[in-house]
Amino acid sequence: MSDLAARVQALVALFRHVERTRMAGVPVLHAALQVEAVGFEPVPVEPPETPAALGVLLTPWFMNLVWLPLQPDARTDRVGQARVRAVGTTRFEFIGACEAGLGAYEACSLASPMFEFADQAQARATARAVLDALRPPAAAVSKGRRGFLLGRSAVEARP
Repeated sequence: MSDLAARVQALVALFRHVERTRMAGVPVLHAALQVEAVGFEPVPVEPPETPAALGVLLTPWFMNLVWLPLQPDARTDRVGQARVRAVGTTRFEFIGACEAGLGAYEACSLASPMFEFADQAQARATARAVLDALRPPAAAVSKGRRGFLLGRSAVEARP
């Protein structure tokens, strides 16, 4: 299992546990929703920052954009601290968190509570739409790289 798959699996397992324990009986839980990780992909980082992935975490009580380091880090010095990160061309404020069994991560709230979503499919579609809006299409990235390598702008680059 890759580092990314293992980390995403740990994230989902943690929040399923939180749902069954800390959130049990809390009225903001939307019974038609479940914990799910959507669209996690590695993101470019500048050294010395730890390699990370970005995706959306759906739960019955929130939808968050999550910055997830690919290696567990138990440091708690960033818990509760805001950090602005560029995602595509948009800047978001992420809040640091740390959970036993997962380690440090950062989250940016997209929706909470989740009652505006009829079901899991609608919440998942919204999460995918958010990620699609934030990530450049693969063809645009490819043309941009080709243009850069050939000394032309992305507009001039031909397939």
